[in-house]
Amino acid sequence: MNSVLRFLPAAALAAGLAVAAVPAVAQQPAPKAAVAPGVPKASPAALAAAKEILQIKNAAAMYAGAVPGLVEKTKGVLTQQNLNYQKDLNEVAPIVAQQLQGRQSEIGDGMAQIYASEFTEQELKDLVTFYKSPLGKKLIDAEPRAIGLSMAFMNSWAQSFSEIVMGAFRAEMRKRGKEI
Repeated sequence: MNSVLRFLPAAALAAGLAVAAVPAVAQQPAPKAAVAPGVPKASPAALAAAKEILQIKNAAAMYAGAVPGLVEKTKGVLTQQNLNYQKDLNEVAPIVAQQLQGRQSEIGDGMAQIYASEFTEQELKDLVTFYKSPLGKKLIDAEPRAIGLSMAFMNSWAQSFSEIVMGAFRAEMRKRGKEI
């Protein structure tokens, strides 16, 4: 769960940065990164094991819609900035999406690099073995539900606890003769 929770803010940040960089991207083609930024290059065997783990965990489902999503988001930003080009931007969006189709695989490659930098080659191979085991398969099947239920519990707890916090604030303010 920790690895999933660490990935989500990074993915949101990457998407935000991509949208913020729209004017710069429009001016120059993006170079294809061989290695995720700041991540040391891993051995081919470590990368292969990391990619196998990501394939077993169906990680591609997390970013399958990244290209069309960013194309739509960018179209929205450009439309707001250029209302008179709305018709053209609507026509251009599918062309851009088609041109950039498949680039989401770069996310998978970067994720594999990151996994390969966080774990040794042997650890990655052990993880592959684990994920292929009955318990590993159960984890893959049950983890999304467990994470969803955990998030729902945390939200419920936070809502309930906020009432306790509010009560504590009111009590302390009453001690000062102030009702809130």
